[in-house]
Amino acid sequence: MTLAYAVLGAAFAGLIAYALFGGADFGGGIWDLLAGDTERGRAVRERVERSIGPVWEANHVWLIFVLVVLWTGFSGGFAAAVTTLYIPLTLAAFGIIARGAAFAYRKSVGTLQMRRFFGAAFALSSLLTPFFFGAVVGGVASGRVPPRIAGGDVVTSWANPTSLLGGTLAVLVCAYLAAVFLCGDARRDGEDELAEAFRRRALATAVVTGVVGLAGIAVLRADAPVLFDGLTGRGLPVVLLSVVAGLTALGLLLARRYIAARLTSALAVTAILVGWAVGQYPYLLLPSLTVEQAATGRSTLLALLVALCVGTVILVPSLLFLYTLFQRPPYPPEHFGRPTASARPAGPE
Repeated sequence: MTLAYAVLGAAFAGLIAYALFGGADFGGGIWDLLAGDTERGRAVRERVERSIGPVWEANHVWLIFVLVVLWTGFSGGFAAAVTTLYIPLTLAAFGIIARGAAFAYRKSVGTLQMRRFFGAAFALSSLLTPFFFGAVVGGVASGRVPPRIAGGDVVTSWANPTSLLGGTLAVLVCAYLAAVFLCGDARRDGEDELAEAFRRRALATAVVTGVVGLAGIAVLRADAPVLFDGLTGRGLPVVLLSVVAGLTALGLLLARRYIAARLTSALAVTAILVGWAVGQYPYLLLPSLTVEQAATGRSTLLALLVALCVGTVILVPSLLFLYTLFQRPPYPPEHFGRPTASARPAGPE
């Protein structure tokens, strides 16, 4: 493995982490959007808020990590992509900002009308942001980003069949991951009815995602033939792994084994992303810019790789601690020295 592939591999690992954790984060907002009116959707919205509240800011660390590594290690390809795809990238950035602000403000405003306004902004941004990220992936995967500054069409580079497929799949995958994760959170906190509700959502979303994915085969064959050949060639084993993992996750959801379903669902999504990378190999930008051609100088890559190793030792344990800390079941009242209802002395209040 060359330095260029080692650095790109680190960036790709960050992309997978963002797709899993950030994707489930966005998906929570999608279910917030679809929860219904104020009263009917209250339980779902409260569950979403409790689950993503402690980690929603931390999830964007992975996105920053990916952007910095690509900017530093593959500056030419990065510049070509962001100057051609600046419209969906800008819209995604605005979506992240609007989503974060709305999530924070809707808990502090006093009127119902303003809470609804910020709630709608949070939910709608959660839907549109992953769509624009998926559209960016579709533009790169279909070879619509030439390897030069602003070399591609700023509209058709992301408004095309492959980008539409990528955006739609991104939204569906986010919603699916969130539903699977929320099943486990709801059961952990004793909210069995909510766990069942999210289980049904996860199963329905998985079916829709599978149908869209099958229809997408024809889209890729017609609109992104280089990627299609790669996916049906050397990338086929990884694609099949994703299918097997997805079907296994469905079986585990039916059996209500939510922790195992989380793991297999994460494996299915990871395999999809790896399949894209394998299908596109050895190109960073299809159909002409290879990874080695796009890489910066050896000294820059080496310094970047050393910095990544040092940063990993600090960042990864901290994030793992954060994620696991909020997956623990809530402490009972007696843990804090407060008597439970059954332990309180009888008599007038």
